[in-house]
Amino acid sequence: MQYTVAVRTLCEFTAKAGDLDLRFTPAPTALEGIAGHAAVTRARGAGYEREVALEGSFARLRVRGRADGYDPARNRLEEIKTCRGDLARQPANHRQLHWAQARVYGWLLCEARGIESLDIALVYYDVGRQQETRIEARHHRDELRAFAEDLCARFLAWADQEVAHREGRDAALAALAFPHEVFRPGQRELAEAAYRVATNGRCLLAQAPTGIGKTVGTLFPVLKAMPGARIDKLFFLAAKTPGRQLALHALEGIAGTGAGAPLRVLELVARDKACEHPDKACHGESCPLARGFYDRLPAARAAALAGGPMAHPPLRELALAHSVCPYYLSQELARWADVVVGDYNYWFDGSALLHALAQEQGWRAALLVDEAHNLVERGREMYSARMDPADLQALRPKAPPRVRRALGRLARAWDALASSQQEPYAVHEALPDDWFDALQDTSAAIADHLAEAPHEPAPRLQQFWFDALAMLRLAETFGEHSVFDLTLRPGPRGPQALPCIRNLVPAPFLGPRFRDAQSAVLFSATLAPDAFYRDMLGLPDTAAWIDVPSPFAAEQLSVRLVRGISTRWQHRERSVEPIADLIARQWLAQPGNWLAFFSSFDYMGRVAAAVRERQPRWPLFEQSPSMPEAQRREFLDRFVPGGQALGFAVLGGSFGEGIDLPGDRLVGAFIATLGLPQVNPVNEEMRRRMQRRFGAGWDYAYLYPGLRKVVQAAGRVIRTREDRGTVVLIDDRFARPEVRALLPAWWRVSLEPA
Repeated sequence: MQYTVAVRTLCEFTAKAGDLDLRFTPAPTALEGIAGHAAVTRARGAGYEREVALEGSFARLRVRGRADGYDPARNRLEEIKTCRGDLARQPANHRQLHWAQARVYGWLLCEARGIESLDIALVYYDVGRQQETRIEARHHRDELRAFAEDLCARFLAWADQEVAHREGRDAALAALAFPHEVFRPGQRELAEAAYRVATNGRCLLAQAPTGIGKTVGTLFPVLKAMPGARIDKLFFLAAKTPGRQLALHALEGIAGTGAGAPLRVLELVARDKACEHPDKACHGESCPLARGFYDRLPAARAAALAGGPMAHPPLRELALAHSVCPYYLSQELARWADVVVGDYNYWFDGSALLHALAQEQGWRAALLVDEAHNLVERGREMYSARMDPADLQALRPKAPPRVRRALGRLARAWDALASSQQEPYAVHEALPDDWFDALQDTSAAIADHLAEAPHEPAPRLQQFWFDALAMLRLAETFGEHSVFDLTLRPGPRGPQALPCIRNLVPAPFLGPRFRDAQSAVLFSATLAPDAFYRDMLGLPDTAAWIDVPSPFAAEQLSVRLVRGISTRWQHRERSVEPIADLIARQWLAQPGNWLAFFSSFDYMGRVAAAVRERQPRWPLFEQSPSMPEAQRREFLDRFVPGGQALGFAVLGGSFGEGIDLPGDRLVGAFIATLGLPQVNPVNEEMRRRMQRRFGAGWDYAYLYPGLRKVVQAAGRVIRTREDRGTVVLIDDRFARPEVRALLPAWWRVSLEPA
C-alpha cells in the first residue's frame, strides 16, 4: 500500500529542528498573504506558471504538492512567503524549513520535466513595504534527488507505521461491537441514521432526548462506517468541557470492544488551560519547554501515539517527561490522531486548526457536533468583533511616535463616529469608511512597529492590534448576515462610541465548513423546529432530520402549568410573593432536591429572599454571576442522593443544561420564565432582520431561543427510565398554543387554575 504525504508535512516532519519560537513576528493575515502572492506572480513574465501541481514517488511513498511558481524562461522555481519587517529577525529554523520545501518541489519538477539543473529561489514579500527579497541558489537534479530521497527515507519508516496503523484501525473498526449488551430505546434509531449519513456523505440534524445515550449512539456508528466510507478522521466537537469528557469516556468503552490497533484519540484543550509557564514567552530563551522542542518532538510524538488515548491529563504527563510543551505537542498530534475531541472553534472558527489541516491534507473528515443548539450563538460570537475607545486612550501616552500619530488620527475618527449619532444605540446600514480607513492605517503602523521592534511586544499594544485585525477581517466579508452598530456611553470628554460588527446569521460562515466535511451529525435534545437550525447554521439542502421518540413515559414526569402568575417585566414586582408561596408549598409537599430557574440574577435574588423570609432554616443557595468552576462544583455537590436542597439559578446559565443529577439528586424544577431574550435595541434589530430574511422575526429572535432554554432546564429532572420528578412551569404564556407546540410531545401537562 502506498502512503501519500504532502510536501509541507514531509518537510515539517523531517526538517524542523531547534526551538519552538513564537516570539511575535507579526505574520500577514490570510488575505494579505493571498494578495502578496498575487503581487509577486503578477510581476512575472507572460509564460510564468502559477500553482504548479507536482507529484513523485520514492519506494512506497507518494509525495505531492503545489509549487508557488515556475519561470521556464529563467528556469527558476520560486517558493513565495509573505512577511513583515527585517528578515534578519527570522528564526534560522524557519528559513531552513522554507529551503527544504523549495528543494523538494525542485526535485519533483526536475523529475517530472527532465530538467538537469534548476535555479531555486525563496521569495519573501514584505506586505507592509510591498517589496520582495529573493534568495536564490543553483541546484543540480542529482543533488535535489539526494536531498529529497534522504527526507523520504527518514519519513518512510513512519509512513510504513501509519499504513500498518490505518489497516489495523480499519480492520478493528469493521469488526467493532456495540459496547453494551443492548441498545437503549431510541438509541438504535439514532445510530442507524448516523451510520447512513456517514456512509453516504451527508448531514444529519438529530433531535434525541436525554437518557438514550446520544454520545455512544453517534460515536459508535460513525466509527463503524469509517472503513467503508474511507473516512480519515472523526472530529467530536463540543460546546463545553462536560461534553468532551462524556465523549472521551464513551470512546474508551468503544475502543475496548475492538481487536487490533488501538484507536488514537486526542483531546484538544485551550492554550490558557494547557500552558505550564504562563509567565514565560513561547521561545527557547524564555520557556524551558520551548527550548529544543523540535529536537525532542519525535520521541514525544512516538511515545504519545503508542500509549493509547491522549486525553489532556496523561498527555500532559508524557509531554513533561519529554520536556516539551503539552499544548504544542497536542497541536502536532492532531495530524496523526484518528479521533479528535475538542471545542467547536477547532473546526468552525475563522482560523480553525482542524479545518485548516483537513484542507491542507485532503482529509475526509466526519463531524459529530454535540449539543448542536449551542452552535448558533457560538457561531455568532466567532464572527462578531467589537472595539473599545478606552483601549486606544490607554495606548496613546506610551506609544512609539509613528504608532502614536496613527492612534491620534484614529482617535479623531472615533470622536467623529460618536458625534454622528444621537441615540444610545443605532444600526448603520453601511460601514463608516473614515473610521475603517483610520483603523487600517493604525493596524499597519502597529504591524510595522512590531516587525522592527524587539521580540517581546507590549501585551496591550499587541492585543489592540489583534482586535483591530479581527474587526478589519470581518469588514471584508460584511453583508446581510451581520450589522454594524454603535453603542454610546458617557466618557470624560463626551460620549464614546463602541463599534461592533455583530453577526446575526452565522450560516454564510458555518455552511462552507459543513460542506468541507465528508459527513456531519448534529445532535441535541432541543433542535426543534429544525427549519430554524437549518437557516441559522447553513446546512445543506440535502441534510436529513430525525426526531427520536423519548424513552420516558409521561407518568415519570409531572408537568404543572401555573397560569395565574405572569413573569413579564411589568408584572415581576407583584409576582415575587406568589412565586415564593408556590415554591414553599411545593417543597413542603414534595421535599427533596429542587432547582428554581429565573430570567435574571435580580429576579432570582428577590424570590430567594422572599422564600428565606418564610423559611429561614431551609437549605437554600443561589448561583452567583461569573461563578468559578470550583464554586459550580460546590453548588452541584449539594445535590446528594436522598438529600434536601433548594438551588436558585438563572435559566440558560451553567446549571440550565449540561449537568447530570440522576435519581433523587434532583426531583423537581421550577421554571419561572419563558426564557425569552430581553427586549432591547440589539434584540429588536435581530427581530427585524429575521423578519426580513426569514419572515419569522419574533419566533427566530425570541420564542425559539427562549423555549429551547426551558426544555433544556426541564431535562435536568428526568435522566433515566427509573427517575421520577416534577416540573412546574410558572407563567400564563406557557398555555398558548404556539408555546405548547414547542414543548416535548411526551409531556403530559396539567393546567393549574388561572
